[in-house]
Amino acid sequence: MKTLALLATLVTGAILLYGTQDFADWGDPQSPPNTHLSPYYIQNAVLETHAPNIVTAVLGDYRGYDTMFETVVIYCAGIAVVSVLRRTRS
Repeated sequence: MKTLALLATLVTGAILLYGTQDFADWGDPQSPPNTHLSPYYIQNAVLETHAPNIVTAVLGDYRGYDTMFETVVIYCAGIAVVSVLRRTRS
């Protein structure tokens, strides 16, 4: 059983590392996110969302569902940890 778990972990890790080949180079000012997405957010975020700053506009409006579901995942993980570690009275 441990061998199967190790194999599954190694295969998953290899697939994830293979997928990183398509990432843009770190810090490359000519990468697609830096040439298309970032300027759009900087120019239009406050105008489109009426948020007080760009960070709030991106997290609250453009990525609102993503932020909400990340919070739900963290909450569920916390509940799982509490339920596993709690002491029961016998």
